[in-house]
Amino acid sequence: MILEIAAAAAVAGGTALVGHILDYRVLKERHFYDRKWDLNISSGNTDGGGINADIIKRDVPNFVLIKNIYKLPFKDKQFENIVSSHTMEHVDDPEKFFNELRRVSKNVTILIPPIWDLAAFFWILEHKWQFLTLSTKHVNKLPPKMKLPYDLVHGAVGQRVK
Repeated sequence: MILEIAAAAAVAGGTALVGHILDYRVLKERHFYDRKWDLNISSGNTDGGGINADIIKRDVPNFVLIKNIYKLPFKDKQFENIVSSHTMEHVDDPEKFFNELRRVSKNVTILIPPIWDLAAFFWILEHKWQFLTLSTKHVNKLPPKMKLPYDLVHGAVGQRVK
């Protein structure tokens, strides 16, 4: 019985890992490098080819430090195409952030973990939202979502793990 449970856990863990690698590595890279992005918001250490922006100083070309994701330091419709990769699931207010992205760009592409990425779904130490979609890529729309128990895991609001 214990061996069967261990085998089932190993299969489930392996399946979750494969799904996460497919989402975060394979599909993200394919979608991300489809084009040169005018703005790569929440860039991490990835160069999108245009302006790269994040809330933490990064070592990428054309970098802009963002102080407030809900009030970006850009003009209305300044950009033709922007990408935000694997960020929406982390923010407090995805609609407000998405609306700000729509303000500064004509075309907003967001890359998010789909529901089949089980590793992302259960990563409640960092993810605040699960988007109810099978696709990783969404252009000019924010898919339905559900709140994850991030705040319960981290206690009272304001005592979050950074």
